[in-house]
Amino acid sequence: MTDHHPLVTTTRGPVRGERRPSGDRFLNIPYAQPPVGDLRFAAPVPPEPWTEPLDATAYGPTAQRKPFADVTIIPEPTIPGAGVLNLNVFTPRAEQAPEEGGLPVLVWIHGGGYVAGSAASPWYDGATFNRDGVLLVSLGYRLGVEGFLHLSDAPDNRGVRDWIAALEWVRDNIAAFGGDPAKVTIAGQSAGGGAVQTLLATPSARSLFRAAISVSGAVMQPQDRAQGHAVAGLFTARTGVPATAKALRDVSYDELYAHQDALNAPGTDREGGLAQMLLTAPFADGDLIPEPVTGVLTDGGTGADEKPLMLGFTRHEFDGMGVPGLTDVIFRRPNLTIAEGRAARELPTWLYEFRWLSGAEGPMRGQAFHCLDLPFAFDALDAENVTEVAGPNPPQRLADAMHGAWVGFVRDLDPGADWPRYTREARATRVWDTETVVTDDALKAEREGWLG
Repeated sequence: MTDHHPLVTTTRGPVRGERRPSGDRFLNIPYAQPPVGDLRFAAPVPPEPWTEPLDATAYGPTAQRKPFADVTIIPEPTIPGAGVLNLNVFTPRAEQAPEEGGLPVLVWIHGGGYVAGSAASPWYDGATFNRDGVLLVSLGYRLGVEGFLHLSDAPDNRGVRDWIAALEWVRDNIAAFGGDPAKVTIAGQSAGGGAVQTLLATPSARSLFRAAISVSGAVMQPQDRAQGHAVAGLFTARTGVPATAKALRDVSYDELYAHQDALNAPGTDREGGLAQMLLTAPFADGDLIPEPVTGVLTDGGTGADEKPLMLGFTRHEFDGMGVPGLTDVIFRRPNLTIAEGRAARELPTWLYEFRWLSGAEGPMRGQAFHCLDLPFAFDALDAENVTEVAGPNPPQRLADAMHGAWVGFVRDLDPGADWPRYTREARATRVWDTETVVTDDALKAEREGWLG
């Protein structure tokens, strides 16, 4: 290891990273082979081993080929290339690791509606977590049609299989970076929050992490096998292309995105069960994911997981973004339902609502909208584009409180003594605002209106 380029040996080969004041970072480490050719719609395959040190000083290719929208809140770069199944490790220096075991680990899964997003965002830098003794891993995964469309001749939920492959890499390699594979917390926002909830309902992922944080989780319900197959039928009806790996394997990215846009366009053929769905998203295939996720997390089931869970949402989510119907149906109501169901089963659950209002100029001013909470949780108020979405001088005190709760949860499986669990007897809810408080049943009106 040199002073500026630390060297770590993984199970597949050595990687050379970059030393920063906050710790060491290793970018673009492959956890699976590039999903191209015969592997494009296959389950992830471990990378071929290498012997010479792999340069891990720049972010690698992203599965995102175009942003989620013309203007996005989170800066998420698109990086060309085939090796999209890569991850990034941000770790404190080795001397900061405890004498026994290793550092707690936070594995971050980006959002983007399951069709976009990038682990290369400056908002997801692990420097502040490293400062506070937490190792952070961020990962890329297959999106859209490649990751989630049911194909009759390919495994379902390929994006979910990518998450699991990345977690298996963490299990096998993170100790070499100073982390403890027995102290892994998974976390994500929006589609990433939905990923977290999906993994909680996936039996084969159960041994790969010990706790979870779901931020504005995009909860697909019921999203069962029948609906997954119905989406495949809609794809063929709208594009004229069979929903098979054989038919799509050699289709260019531009063509595939055109097909994906056609699938997701509004229309009368999306009435009923498909109307409120993100069409390329995880679904209960009866195999990898045995049952619909929301039902498992609410009522228990084949894949029920009783691990500690912190979850919540922003006050307004998509209310001011010109997207009708999403805020309550996909974000707030299902997550409150999950909190209630877990409380009924006396599972360790912490619920929050982010209410701090943006001071930025423009149509989002005065709202606690989707994604606004992330720079506070990451204590990254000086990151790119934060001032544009939060306004001048966002409160550092709020970032200190949120980030501190995350660190406490990852380290101790508890966000702190001043934030009690959400139970049926006392529905303690953390309200993140200029003054952060814990309120007894802060969402009572919503709970009674939505859940009866």
